[in-house]
Amino acid sequence: MRDVARSVEPVPLPAATLRDVGREWTRIGCIGFGGPPAHIALLRRLCVERHGWLRPQEFEDAIAATNLLPGPGSTQLAILCAWRAAGVRGALIGGAGFVLPGLIAILLLSVVFLAAAPPTWIRGAGAGAGAAVAAVAVHAGAGLLKPGWGRVRGARRGRWIAYVLAGLVAAATVGPWLVAVLLGSGLAELAWRRRHRPGGSGFALAVNGWPLFATAAAATGGLGALAWVAFKVGALAYGGGFVIIPLMQGDAVDQYHWMTDGQFLNAVALGQVTPGPVVHTVAAVGYAAAGIGGGLLAAAVAFAPSFTFILIGADRFDRLRMNTGVRAFLDGAGPAAIGAIVGSALPLTLALSEGWQYVLLGFAAVALFALRRGVVFTLVAAGAIGAGLALAGTALPVS
Repeated sequence: MRDVARSVEPVPLPAATLRDVGREWTRIGCIGFGGPPAHIALLRRLCVERHGWLRPQEFEDAIAATNLLPGPGSTQLAILCAWRAAGVRGALIGGAGFVLPGLIAILLLSVVFLAAAPPTWIRGAGAGAGAAVAAVAVHAGAGLLKPGWGRVRGARRGRWIAYVLAGLVAAATVGPWLVAVLLGSGLAELAWRRRHRPGGSGFALAVNGWPLFATAAAATGGLGALAWVAFKVGALAYGGGFVIIPLMQGDAVDQYHWMTDGQFLNAVALGQVTPGPVVHTVAAVGYAAAGIGGGLLAAAVAFAPSFTFILIGADRFDRLRMNTGVRAFLDGAGPAAIGAIVGSALPLTLALSEGWQYVLLGFAAVALFALRRGVVFTLVAAGAIGAGLALAGTALPVS
């Protein structure tokens, strides 16, 4: 019997060296085009199939745990996998390796595309890629609507629709206040489920307190405002990376005037065509606000919550997944975030100023929905067309 007992004990997993983590996570950071699905596939191939640093079930649990957290999910998954493979130092090294290549790339591209007087073909490429961004937003939101709807049943479907519509309307009309709608939707769902239960959730109270603290910094303007915008992106974004667009656009363009509508469209496009998480877009916004230093500050603030969540809470994720208060809050905030992603298409479309950009927007919609082309292909193709039109003398948006 002892021999049988020993035979079913889990085989100890091999440990990754810090050099392994630095090399492999940086490689993924360099080739990780295509957003979270591509990042998940690359991490699974590395950690489960090639090296066995995580068991298949552990990897699936890691995905489930990071889906409960606000902020960039694929970044958190990369940090969590590195933590499981090589401990705290592995998490720091792996997370940096995953984030830095795309961050460097987007800052270098920001210097070119967000310059005061870029070459004509660069302006055309930016205007072309920017024209496709609204279609990319609808594509991203539509990809989340069907699975989100499939997870809800019965009476919950009515509330789910209400949260989606609340996020959609808020993103289309009152972008800077979207974070309040996301939090309000989460708290409304939590209150609904607890209406017959005594007590409350400390999680919800803690989340509700974050913007109160950060708004004080935003009121000062300057770097405080930039830090608040980056904080919203990194700590209060539910439902996927694209929700950062409505969280940032109103602040960056209308409230603080760091960039024009056209430049914001360029920044979103750059975040899509560079490797790594789309949250890198915040670095382009930071660059527009305060140069390279602003880009680095925005990135540091946006990614700090992801590292904090994993380093402090990774060994408690099993309990987090079982917490009914957490689940209820996210069941309200998540649908609102999906609606916000779709709703962001309206202000993104209104930011276009030339007739040919609307034609390119239609081209992008056909490429994404009918031809099922990838986001990176669509943006690069739209940018190439825009560059050609610019060189041919077509009118360009005023910067």
